[in-house]
Amino acid sequence: MLRGFYTASAGMLAQQRRTEMLSNNIANANTPGYKTDQAALKAFPEMLLKRVQDNKMPQEVGSINTGVYLQEMIPQFAQGDLRETGLNTDIALLETAVPENGTLMFGVQLPDGEVRYTRNGQFMRNENGQLSLAGNPVLGTDGQPIALASDEFEILPDGTVRVNGEAGSQIGIFFSNNTAGLVKEGNGLYRTEDGTELGAAVGNPDVAYQLKQGFIEGSNVDVSRSYTEMMTAYRAFEANQKVLQAYDRSMDKAVNEIGRVR
Repeated sequence: MLRGFYTASAGMLAQQRRTEMLSNNIANANTPGYKTDQAALKAFPEMLLKRVQDNKMPQEVGSINTGVYLQEMIPQFAQGDLRETGLNTDIALLETAVPENGTLMFGVQLPDGEVRYTRNGQFMRNENGQLSLAGNPVLGTDGQPIALASDEFEILPDGTVRVNGEAGSQIGIFFSNNTAGLVKEGNGLYRTEDGTELGAAVGNPDVAYQLKQGFIEGSNVDVSRSYTEMMTAYRAFEANQKVLQAYDRSMDKAVNEIGRVR
């Protein structure tokens, strides 16, 4: 019976974490470039039960499950819808050919020099005249920040920056062939799980893309589906809660009634 307490509690905790994940997805439904998370639930290892009798070999009774847990939250990198804004600093990354389990991303440089990746193209021109995201400079194909000599500039489909009719830097696009190796850091930024930098997409024959100035990529959150999954998680939580309450009542009777000395 005590094992039942742990099994039901594990189910409640897993569904609570799943609900928190779904709430975060819904809250970021309008966040540019946000990629929805999907929960991966997994059962704890099963235990093999055996019956032991005097002077006899143990006999197998069967296996028993010991509960479930939320193993990980996996970002889904499907392309989000493009929305026109008319702002020349807004740049959407449109994937036209990417291998399965792969994705393309912008690169930005943090104050400590570390490189992070994002699909949020809601950029701005910072005080240093650089194209930036939340103050972090956007990197070009040469690994350096994109310098803008003027507020009036044009971004060509291949990422080339043209100011006053003259071509300058090219916005760097980076390719990951294993999205499972990307880790969310918050604020729309990602890093690689092993700390290595992603390779450039420019010149890679396996990928193709276009940059669209004056557009941003929206999130890929399916709000209706997220609400449906949240209701399912709530019901699963309540079911485990009722099982836990039933075990509690049984234990109460076992302690206070069955075991009472009269």
